[in-house]
Amino acid sequence: MNWYGVMPAMTTCFDAELKVDHAFMAKHAAWMLDSGCTGLVSLGSLGEAATLTFDEKIAILKNMVATSNGRAPIVAAISSLSTAEAVALAKAAADAGCEGLMVLPPYVYLGDWRETKAHIAAIFSATPLSCMLYNNPVAYGTDFLPEQIHELAAEHSNLAAVKESSTDVRRIAAIRAIDDGRLHIFVGVDDAIVEGIAAGATGWIAGLVNAMPVESVALFDLAIQGRTKEAFELYRWFLPLLRMDTVPKFIQLIKFVQQEVGEGNARVRPPRLELIGEELKAARAVVQHALKSRPGILTKA
Repeated sequence: MNWYGVMPAMTTCFDAELKVDHAFMAKHAAWMLDSGCTGLVSLGSLGEAATLTFDEKIAILKNMVATSNGRAPIVAAISSLSTAEAVALAKAAADAGCEGLMVLPPYVYLGDWRETKAHIAAIFSATPLSCMLYNNPVAYGTDFLPEQIHELAAEHSNLAAVKESSTDVRRIAAIRAIDDGRLHIFVGVDDAIVEGIAAGATGWIAGLVNAMPVESVALFDLAIQGRTKEAFELYRWFLPLLRMDTVPKFIQLIKFVQQEVGEGNARVRPPRLELIGEELKAARAVVQHALKSRPGILTKA
């Protein structure tokens, strides 16, 4: 498992009956891999995992593994209300051919460190797959402190990466300061990618990449190569879109951008509903401005 580069947190496409559109998802995945993405993460928050049944999740993973066909690793996000279901999903992901797991804290229940550590440890121990710990205290209320991450890494050899979504890039430097260099750190919020790489991150679990993979990969490459002036020029154009990844309706917004660029639709499963009214008008204005000023040298049909 090579934890590096731009890995989309894939959206889950639904048809008019809100059933999973596997045919489009295969096409979508291939398009992003063709654009330079280094792996695919399925069943994350952006993938609306909380609205998917267990069987739907496994079917999506099998489709992504078949679509990739060895070109790039498929990573399964593991999230659940219960430890037992999370462990079952981890094992099923391994059986489906996934090469990595992105492990989330328990949904809803905010346990203490002893409880949270036991939940995470059970998932890490369920398979030999390489694992990424997902730290997103803003969304989930659980904050994995750098010292706790180091403790988990010392006890679990298959913990290889961290998706840091606290929005505080100082966390990246803090993890690196106490880590032995084994952990690969990924930025998990789109509008902190350039700053995160400057602090030592070497990967990006990205959202807007679902609609604009060429620009996303180009931005990552410029930042990782230290081409600061060019990176910030592209970043300045991209930021209004990237900020859509950091608000409560990020799923509706990113799917809307996909629809506007002709790579998907805006359908979401309830309780989420598609954008309407002033929210839709504001989102459309941002997207239209971005498309009109889109960097021509990076546009890929």
